[in-house]
Amino acid sequence: MGDRYAFSLTTFSPSGKLVQIEYALNAVSNGSTSLGIKATNGCVIATEKKFASTLMEVDSIKKMAMLSENIGAVYSGMSGDFRVLVKAARKKAQIYFRTYHELIPVTQLVREIATIMQEFTQSGGVRPFGASLLVIGMEEGGPRLFQVDPSGSFWGWKASAIGRRMVNAKNFLEMRYSETMELEDAIHTAIVTLKEGFEGQMTGDNIEIGIVGRDNPEFRILTPAEIRDYLAEADN
Repeated sequence: MGDRYAFSLTTFSPSGKLVQIEYALNAVSNGSTSLGIKATNGCVIATEKKFASTLMEVDSIKKMAMLSENIGAVYSGMSGDFRVLVKAARKKAQIYFRTYHELIPVTQLVREIATIMQEFTQSGGVRPFGASLLVIGMEEGGPRLFQVDPSGSFWGWKASAIGRRMVNAKNFLEMRYSETMELEDAIHTAIVTLKEGFEGQMTGDNIEIGIVGRDNPEFRILTPAEIRDYLAEADN
C-alpha cells in the first residue's frame, strides 16, 4: 500500500504527504552544504565544491549563477535541475526587463521560480526538482535572502543553510548571526560556518562565494584569489 503513494507524485498518502517531494528533499540533503547570510548592507552566499575525481577540471564545477544583474543563486542537490531553473529564471528576468525597462525585484523573481517548482509537484509525467535554492539580491527595500524548496515553498531568511550539514550550519549561524552584521563580517561568518565539519583543507578552489552589496548592487562571484585572502584572514 505504501509503495503506491511512494511512486505517485500526484496522489496524497493517507497522512497527507506527497512522498516524492520528501524524496526530492532527501536529494537536497545529500548535496553539498550551501548557506546564505543577509547583512545590513548586502548579502553573501557560500558553498562547498566537491570533486568526484582529482582529474576533473576545477573551473568546470559551478555551484552559483547570476539570474539577473542584481540577483544570484546557489543550490544544493542535483546540478542538472539547477541548470534548468537558472535558464527559466533568466528568461523571466529578461521578459520583465524588456517590458518595464528595469531590473526585476528579487521577491518577484523568487516567486516565479517557486511557481515553476510547484507546477512540477502536481503534473503527471514529471518529477519534483531535486534542488533547493538560496537566492540573494538587492531591491528598493535593501538586501534580500530567500530559500526555495522543491515543493515550491519559499521564505525570506536572515541566514539559512541547505545541504548535507544544514542542521549544524543553521545552529552555528544562530549563535553567530547579528542584526548589525555588515557584509565583510557576513563573508567571514560564512567561511567559518562552512569550515565546521569541512572535509579536508579549505582552499580558493573548493568553495565558492557570491555577494551583492548596497555600494555595488551587481551580483558577483569572488575569484579564487579573493577567497584565499579571506581564508588567510580567517586563519589569523
